[in-house]
Amino acid sequence: MSLKTRLMLSILGLPMLLLTLLAGVAVVLEDRQNRAALRETLTRGSELLAPSLGEALAAGDEQALSRRAQRLMALPHVQALGVRDDRGQRRLTLGQLGQLPAPPTGATPQLLEQGLRWRWQLPLPGAGPTPGWLTLDVDTTPLLLTRYRLMASAGLVLMLAGLLLLLIGFAVTRRVTQPLDDAGRALERLAFGMEPARLTPPASPELGSLTRRINDLADHLAASRDDLQAQIEQATNELQESMETIEVQNIELDMAHRRAVEANRVKSEFLANMSHEIRTPLNGIVGFCRLLGRSRLEPRQRDWLDHVQRACDNLLMLVNDVLDFSKLEAGRVELETLPLDMVALVDEVLGLQAPLAQHKDLQLLGLVYDDVPADLKGDPLRIRQVITNLVNNAVKFTDRGEVIVRVMLEEAEPGRVVLRVDVSDTGMGLDEEARHRLFQAFHQTDASHSREFGGTGLGLAISRQLVEQMGGELSVESAPGEGSTFSFSLPLAGNAEAERPPELQLPGDTIALDEPHLPTRRALKHLMRRWRARVVTATQAAAEPGVALAVVALDAEDLEAASLEAWRARLEHLACPALLLVNANPPDLPALPLPHGGEILAKPISRTTLTQAMCRHLAHTPRDLPTNAIAATPTAAAHLLVVDDTESNRLLMRELLSDAGVAVTLAASGAEALSLARRQRFDLVLMDIRMAGMDGLETTRALRQLGGEWRRVPIVAVTAHVQGEQRRTLLESGLDEVLIKPLEPQRLVRLLEESLGLAMPSRHAAEAATTHDEARQDDEQELAVVDLEIGTRLAGGREALARELLEKLADFLPESEGAIREAVAGHDDEALLDALHALNGACRYCGTPRLGLLAETLETRLRSRGREAVAALLPDLYAAMAELRRWQAAQPSSTTKAVARASSSESDR
Repeated sequence: MSLKTRLMLSILGLPMLLLTLLAGVAVVLEDRQNRAALRETLTRGSELLAPSLGEALAAGDEQALSRRAQRLMALPHVQALGVRDDRGQRRLTLGQLGQLPAPPTGATPQLLEQGLRWRWQLPLPGAGPTPGWLTLDVDTTPLLLTRYRLMASAGLVLMLAGLLLLLIGFAVTRRVTQPLDDAGRALERLAFGMEPARLTPPASPELGSLTRRINDLADHLAASRDDLQAQIEQATNELQESMETIEVQNIELDMAHRRAVEANRVKSEFLANMSHEIRTPLNGIVGFCRLLGRSRLEPRQRDWLDHVQRACDNLLMLVNDVLDFSKLEAGRVELETLPLDMVALVDEVLGLQAPLAQHKDLQLLGLVYDDVPADLKGDPLRIRQVITNLVNNAVKFTDRGEVIVRVMLEEAEPGRVVLRVDVSDTGMGLDEEARHRLFQAFHQTDASHSREFGGTGLGLAISRQLVEQMGGELSVESAPGEGSTFSFSLPLAGNAEAERPPELQLPGDTIALDEPHLPTRRALKHLMRRWRARVVTATQAAAEPGVALAVVALDAEDLEAASLEAWRARLEHLACPALLLVNANPPDLPALPLPHGGEILAKPISRTTLTQAMCRHLAHTPRDLPTNAIAATPTAAAHLLVVDDTESNRLLMRELLSDAGVAVTLAASGAEALSLARRQRFDLVLMDIRMAGMDGLETTRALRQLGGEWRRVPIVAVTAHVQGEQRRTLLESGLDEVLIKPLEPQRLVRLLEESLGLAMPSRHAAEAATTHDEARQDDEQELAVVDLEIGTRLAGGREALARELLEKLADFLPESEGAIREAVAGHDDEALLDALHALNGACRYCGTPRLGLLAETLETRLRSRGREAVAALLPDLYAAMAELRRWQAAQPSSTTKAVARASSSESDR
């Protein structure tokens, strides 16, 4: 509340309140006094005439009674009068009296107040014992009018007093608040940094002191403002110098940032190119090592081969880790949503880690709980990568005991489930400090571990980022000497209500189970009971007459010579087939006789392997086998359509598919493919993406618009250059899969099996490739112009086909070079990209390392950096084309080549 308001309330409100109370009291007292006076008048007048009225009433003198009653009617405010005798009979009525009330019981006067009407009842003395009664009807309305007049007079007086007080209050308030308002405006100007006018001190000492202090404050602030202005000018000059320095540093920082971004991009491009260049020969080494391992080798040679295989695996893992970490840092890892089965995925991971675990005699066990749905959707490749890394670490750092993978349902929502995956071991464990730095990149728990166990320290960092990108969280619980448990949550698309069906139905079958490892025994027992089989122990089986199958596990002690003799004796006494589960590599499995049938299996055993083994050795066929447990059989030959505008690519596709037993139709353009699709039906389409006229995407959309079966026919993109974003665009455009040139025969066969459900015969290109007595030595620093070994491998092992593809590529070079030169001269980036892509695709299936690398590098640079980035490499590309043409000119004549091709084809047949 402001000071002005408080002053006005003090001057006006309090006096007005007192005057109002005083006026109210005066009105009330005056009203009471008038009422008392009226009551006194009535009492005296009636009591004065009551005796004479009583005598007249007793004498029955009506005239005397009326005369005396008229005198009572002259009293103030009396409106009517009534007289009753001692018998209650009305003897006299003057005025409008109305209904008379009953007389009081006593003989005392009584006043009845009924609103504005009073009834005064007075006993009249008479000759009889019962008196008569006088009733007066009094109207008090004049009293009410008198009270209203008093109230109006009081209100008028209060209004005059209020007006007077208002004038007095306004004058006093203005006298007091005017100096204060002036002071407030002065302070407001000071607050906004403006200089106010000097204030004139008023006569009041208190307000005068305030005014003088405000004037002093204004003078002080003015002086301070001048000092501050001087300091600001000085600071501004210093800041200007600092800003110039910072601007120079920002320019340098921006240049450094651009260099870092460019270096990171170059690093990513380098890693992508190097991964391809490293993996290509590395995959060749691994493949030939596997082929060599199938031949007869001395123990020492096989040991050397195992060392080579492990070195290749470590190098491949290192390349994959560095690439994955680089992609995660750049945010370029794209997750897929594909169907997956956690049982098969865990079994596959354990199978890959089995050799090291078997070497250490560790028990590997996968437990996928029954409430985990069978039909889930996620990224199986990344989930497998995370579980593989965790299991590999567990096996690597565990010397004895077990490694168990548990998959359980943690949360379930409509259309979505959250799984919990635990990987526990009985290894060395981790202390708190090691747990804190466990997930840091390039860090291991101990510096000596990288020398003892190998690895880069990237596995857990990559796993954690992959889990977080999938929407989960990776954690660890561990204590030194007590092992470790790595856990991560895994959100997936799926229906929790769809329970996993049993793989087998064995109602009434009795199975003897002898497994010394407790968790494995419990898992097998639960699984077989879920199959409705009756499970007994080995001791109980001796007394059981109808045991259908014995499942027996052998540990390391059982593989010693003395124990094996005891097991031979026990197996002789078994009256049923036996499945022996041995924790050893397949070559090291013991040669134990099985008199009643059965087989020896290596642990860890997958659920599918166990199901198939039990199907083979039970005395009857189990009921309700799942469809995936029955081997696929070859079906009728499929009809494939190959669409590619490069003749050499079409030719190679036809040759690669010739051994698969499928019919192949070739189309050189999208329009031709569309015309063929209208006339006949195809089971699968291999579609090149960049083609003249209708490209692969337009052709795919046109095929889908044909309707009918073409909405479901698998269409697979075959391209020489695709990045993560482009791959997703291709899949969203209606394509079902993307294959990268050069195509591997095994990948092509696997695609046919997955897309068409065909059982294709496996074929190793290395078995059909031309062998040489001596390995080719290449002492040159640059890549070779032509490498027939690479070309033969890319052509599925056919040297004649490789030479024919080289010839077609050489014939295509003048047209390709002309298109590239024309696009460069016309500054047409799109035409240049088409020409480079066509050349890159043609080189993918030919043994031209130098030209192929240049074409791929130019296409990559053009896509990522523009035309300016490819100008420096174009002379090298033209030179490589010229060298390939010179190589072709140096080859034998076409007749000789035709004869060579014919003889080579005949030998192939």
